[in-house]
Amino acid sequence: MTPPLISILMPVRNEERLLPAALASLARQSLHEWELVAVDDGSTDASGAILSAAAATDPRIRVLHRPPHGLVAALNAGLAQCRAPLVARMDGDDICHPHRLERQAAFLESHPEVTLVACQVRHVPRQRLTEGMRSYEGWQNRLLSHADIMRDLYVESPFTHPSVLFRRDAVQALGGYRDRGWPEDYDLWLRLAHSGARFARLPEVLFYWRDRPQRQTRTAAAYRLEAFRACKAHHLCRSFLSATERVTLWGAGVEGKAWRRALQAEGIAVARWIEVDPRKLGQTIHGAPVLGIDSLKPGGGRTLITVGAKGAREEVRTFAARAGLVEGEDFICVT
Repeated sequence: MTPPLISILMPVRNEERLLPAALASLARQSLHEWELVAVDDGSTDASGAILSAAAATDPRIRVLHRPPHGLVAALNAGLAQCRAPLVARMDGDDICHPHRLERQAAFLESHPEVTLVACQVRHVPRQRLTEGMRSYEGWQNRLLSHADIMRDLYVESPFTHPSVLFRRDAVQALGGYRDRGWPEDYDLWLRLAHSGARFARLPEVLFYWRDRPQRQTRTAAAYRLEAFRACKAHHLCRSFLSATERVTLWGAGVEGKAWRRALQAEGIAVARWIEVDPRKLGQTIHGAPVLGIDSLKPGGGRTLITVGAKGAREEVRTFAARAGLVEGEDFICVT
């Protein structure tokens, strides 16, 4: 049998209500040379039966019925069964545009230097979508080039996990997914970046991401803000902060202090705080002085920008350009 062009990796647990629509969106794909590796992670509803019925009518669908060992274990079990050189992620409650697989595969074929390509996404339904999720959707969709993605890599996860298509060998070379108590997808993007992988995003909406209270990103401890900070701090200590014992934090508010704790867990101390609020200047916080932005000089040590107010990132970058600070060398944004 000729191997498929794309393996679709879909972990499923208790998605009986939305799973048929997800499977129907795959059946409508304009690219037909795919296989679906669906991992039933101990579902207690009809999800397993729905998947088995789909496999009985479509030989491209293979189902792994397993006890409930969790998302990361399901992802790795499914990845091991993927036969195609390209792997598309998909969840059991989301919807693919009919041309998603065709266009992402064509991009990787014409850009052999790229390891992972995403697409723009749209949350559904829109009626109760929070302003925070709208903002995240817009921010993510604007990151089109490798340079754009790398510049904001530590701000948030730059990809919606089930919207990506990646080269299987590159992910397997890193050991697949890891369960470290933080987001397994973000951990993978950071490891890929550290390995030299290149990223891209297609400038069109090809994936519809279902937002609902039961979504794992809203319920699991691994997706809480403190888990994201721990993930970022871990990887920063192996990249931007690899030869650093003391760091400057721009932002002495709640987020900055949370970052101090995350860095402390990695053995990195805060040498100074940077603030624009004149009421905070001259204070000492956790043994480090609070200074003004004029104290930042090129080559003066590594700085993390922890100010998350709307528009703050653009203001910081404008100041940095005027001051001769180089993003990625003198500072990076982490919120």
